[in-house]
Amino acid sequence: MIEPAPGRIVVFGATGYAGGLAVEAMVRRGLRPVLAARSATKLAELAEGYGELDYQVADVADPDSVRALVGPGDVLVTGVGPFERVGWVAAEAAARVGAHYVDSTGEVGFVRELHRRHDAQARQTGSMMMPAFGYDYVPGVLAGSIALDRAGDHAYSVDVGYFATGSLRNGLSQGTRKTMMDGLILPVAAFDDGVVVDRRAAQDVVRFPVGGGMRSAILATGTEVLELPRFYPRVGRVRVFNGWFPELARVMQIASFGASLIARWDLSRRALESASSRLVGPPGGPDESARAGIRGLAVAVVRSRGGEELTEVVVEGPSPYSVTAELMAMAADRLSRGQGKAAGVVGPISGLGADELAAACSGLGLKPVESEQHSH
Repeated sequence: MIEPAPGRIVVFGATGYAGGLAVEAMVRRGLRPVLAARSATKLAELAEGYGELDYQVADVADPDSVRALVGPGDVLVTGVGPFERVGWVAAEAAARVGAHYVDSTGEVGFVRELHRRHDAQARQTGSMMMPAFGYDYVPGVLAGSIALDRAGDHAYSVDVGYFATGSLRNGLSQGTRKTMMDGLILPVAAFDDGVVVDRRAAQDVVRFPVGGGMRSAILATGTEVLELPRFYPRVGRVRVFNGWFPELARVMQIASFGASLIARWDLSRRALESASSRLVGPPGGPDESARAGIRGLAVAVVRSRGGEELTEVVVEGPSPYSVTAELMAMAADRLSRGQGKAAGVVGPISGLGADELAAACSGLGLKPVESEQHSH
């Protein structure tokens, strides 16, 4: 039997930081993606550096140019954000024609709305859409699913915390800084008593076991609250926390409370957004040497309904930016060869299957850290 030829892979935002890393990861896999962005000059330079890759100019301000990037069976990989502001054109383009879709968003509000807007359409056209398929939030989904499998029938709640080894103070991309600033204003999603609810960012501070000690993390957002309950219906609570800056947890909790009060008024909210846009710093992100000094960790702690800790699982991998690029490249490669599980807006387990996800992540260096202290 002759297998069909793989679909084209198009990287939208290829000249940006996240898109550029994804292109690099794809080329290492032997793929030759089509590059897309709004600057023809930058595209030509990037394409030449990779041995004359094809490229195509596209801009969200011109929706037709984005729609022209893909056809049925192609894969659109996008790092063009903030997604709630400018991500809809690319998503609509893929769902409309039956192209597959992968993005690097960390915005759970975007993922929830993407499902509402395009899930039914994607199912009809055969488009498999995998948003947030990077460090946000594949490691936490993987850690949570392994922990829940180990915990068994008594599992009721799972807390997932994100941490990093090495210094992140000078190792954040502009996109991450934007997301963190927005996170002070926007509500975060949690799964509580069987339903998804909105909470204030940093409303809770929880301590997790990391590296033989305990580190604080603030309530954050993550697609774990959407994905894990689908496969573990006995679970009644899922929360996600960020512990990148544990020493600032209480300060960020206070800052989030103040920002949420200010944001209640439109004029104050616009002033806050304007101020935050000036604080995010220059474009780009950490270079290869800086990324090499950082490891990403996702810690999942499962408890019974009575609060008894049942299981801890730690998933460790390369730096958040490196693992995001590798995950998107892996997903694009598989989708282009028809290895997705189901059409529609799906999460990591829904899209690849639990066993395939774990095996693929392990191949990227993203896997559980086994030790006796992580299983009770």
